[in-house]
Amino acid sequence: MAEKDKDQARAEVLAFTKSIGRLREEVGKVIVGNREVVDGVLTCMLAGSHALLEGVPGLGKTMLVRTMAEALELPFSRIQFTPDMMPADIIGTVVIDETASGAQRAMSFRKGPIFANIILADEINRATPKTQSALLEAMQEHRVTVAKQSYVLEEPFFVLATQNPLESEGTYPLPEAQLDRFFLKLHVTFPDREELHAILDRTTGTAAPTAARVLDRARILEMQKLVREVPVARHVQDYAVRLLQATHPTEKGALDAVKRFVKFGASPRGAQALLLAAKIRALFDGRFAASIDDVKGVTLPALRHRVLLNFEGEAEGVKTDDVLGEILKALPETVK
Repeated sequence: MAEKDKDQARAEVLAFTKSIGRLREEVGKVIVGNREVVDGVLTCMLAGSHALLEGVPGLGKTMLVRTMAEALELPFSRIQFTPDMMPADIIGTVVIDETASGAQRAMSFRKGPIFANIILADEINRATPKTQSALLEAMQEHRVTVAKQSYVLEEPFFVLATQNPLESEGTYPLPEAQLDRFFLKLHVTFPDREELHAILDRTTGTAAPTAARVLDRARILEMQKLVREVPVARHVQDYAVRLLQATHPTEKGALDAVKRFVKFGASPRGAQALLLAAKIRALFDGRFAASIDDVKGVTLPALRHRVLLNFEGEAEGVKTDDVLGEILKALPETVK
């Protein structure tokens, strides 16, 4: 890389970190704590992909997504998933339009809430598989097809879905094919004592904190482009590949925990998520090169929903994060 290119890269990384800092600051006016979750949502946005937020009710999952939409100058739609929802309620439907005179009729497409830049899919696991499948094409191809006609969704487009891990009545677990389309799965944890005090201070008084808009569509697309330009050394990419392979129980040299508890390992989308998220993590830290530590730092949210446990693992209460943790401990950073 020429010296001029290095200077340009430094300037772009500095501008990137400033933009992220402003966005974090605005989100932090409303959301208390959960820095890892906030950064995870930002990572999915910058990767041009989607996030699945999992946590018990009342932890602010929906508020986080709403606040993110407030801080971004982008159209926002909220879809409350219910068992009686139909695919047309998400993507839209074809209707008959009549002229003022009533003499002519024409078929026209009425767009559904999926036609926005930020989609909050609230309690996504409450919808039936048929309705959940309506999101698959949109999440993967960034377009929808209705009556043989395809409609492209405007970029940037990302879905932020929430689900409650405790309730099972009236819910439909997401199939593996749909889970794989989420870039990261983020666990929203319970706040500590100081965070609870801060939440009460902000929500039980007269003042209602709000986030100012700090990033527009053009700037977000610029930042997404910069992410793709971050270089990854071959040994870093090789570590990500070996990490992905280590999640497969049939792979040569697989750990005993993987052979015993894992049914299926992560798909190639998992490796893509590892590298893209590692690039974004490096940019968050002001660096224009991804490292092995960056890959390690994003492993859990990138792979926890892509590794499927077998019956023995589920029966013994094994967590996917525990298996991934064992892999990270055992996997050498380089191979001869």
